[in-house]
Amino acid sequence: MLGCSYGTLFQTTVAGGSYQDGLTVHIQGVPPGRSITEAEIYAALLARKPGQSALASPRREPDVPVIYSGVNAADTMPGFANRGKTNGTPLVILIPNLDRHFEHIEQYQVTNRTPRPGHASYASYQKYGECDDAIGAGFFSGRYTSTIVAAGAVARSILRDQGIEVFSYVKEAAGVRAPDMDHDTARKQVVAFRTVRRKFDPIYNWVFESGRFNADMRFLEKIAVLAELERELWAIQDAAQPMDPEAIRAEYGIHPTMNCPDVDAAFEMEKRILEIRDEGDSSGGIVEVVATGLPAGMGEPVFRKLDGEIGRMMSIGTIKAVEVGAGYAVKDMRGSQCNDQMRARDGAVRFESNNAGGVTGGLATGQPLVVRLAVKPTPTIAKPQKTVDKVSLENAELAAVTRRDPTIVARVWPVAEAFLALIVLDLYMAHRAYRALWAAE
Repeated sequence: MLGCSYGTLFQTTVAGGSYQDGLTVHIQGVPPGRSITEAEIYAALLARKPGQSALASPRREPDVPVIYSGVNAADTMPGFANRGKTNGTPLVILIPNLDRHFEHIEQYQVTNRTPRPGHASYASYQKYGECDDAIGAGFFSGRYTSTIVAAGAVARSILRDQGIEVFSYVKEAAGVRAPDMDHDTARKQVVAFRTVRRKFDPIYNWVFESGRFNADMRFLEKIAVLAELERELWAIQDAAQPMDPEAIRAEYGIHPTMNCPDVDAAFEMEKRILEIRDEGDSSGGIVEVVATGLPAGMGEPVFRKLDGEIGRMMSIGTIKAVEVGAGYAVKDMRGSQCNDQMRARDGAVRFESNNAGGVTGGLATGQPLVVRLAVKPTPTIAKPQKTVDKVSLENAELAAVTRRDPTIVARVWPVAEAFLALIVLDLYMAHRAYRALWAAE
């Protein structure tokens, strides 16, 4: 399978499938000397994983990552303190699948001859034939996005040390659109959301807070912990302290499972999503991603433009459109309205608007990079749909019996955030390298 790698100086390669043993992330370009922990990666993954609310699939994958290679197993010399730090070789992260039981596999087996409309199941069968990994949609399942989030957690950590922040949130869901909000306030709300999710996550507490995973453990010792987790998974989650939405709203000013910075809109989104779900249908929405702190001039002309690379976010399953800045709205503007006019103030250039979304000529302007992604409704729905038997080519009808999300919007924002971080870091590294050579002349 080709097409599973992205990046030049910071390169990510992913593998795995929904009901295979797990998924794999292989990252090249991670600088040496960094402390990257499984707890840090998991903190990003837990915002994406299923089974946490009525807004997500009931599948209860814990998504606990295991760093397999790319870090030092011990201090390499007397007097050195580099144990557990990255060593510059490829960083490999494993994400085992733990909640995959025969009854769920059987549900896919009995329906796999009739592909789900709107899903990749027909096209993938045409590409790979009878060996297509159709159990849980294989590599075309939303499960694979955990690999992007894991890689993005590493990228965001590196970018943060360079003064670059990347964050994302739900802008619209099921027809409910949040009002505009300044980026600093939105970022603080996203931080609060992550804090709450980590605090109330039973897996984070069981694996990391308890010390079951620690830096001194070998790979097989960690796998033994995951084997225990697999046995106790449902009991651990069922015994967890439930999140009281109103109490969390009162204390933290957020919705506990819908990452929308405007809390009133978040609760209205949830209500509408569940109403549509109860009709046997699904819904879509819009995710917004923001990157701040980008140096002006970052990006490459023609085939490696910053906004051209952002277009690659269509690679995220369920994304059907990408817009930067004002996006589609520019078609109704005049130049005098669309142009971001500039003034010099306090020794720096200030823009009076940001319709360009932080990009002109494919290069960063130094303003916030603003990207919005259109998320389609979940293809798997309860309503009967017309399809075919992909083997006999007879007409058929399908109503899904498998586990599914009523919407993808509530879980795809961490993927969008991670993907943009991969794009930004790869171009940032090229920008720094070019500037270093230029300055040396």
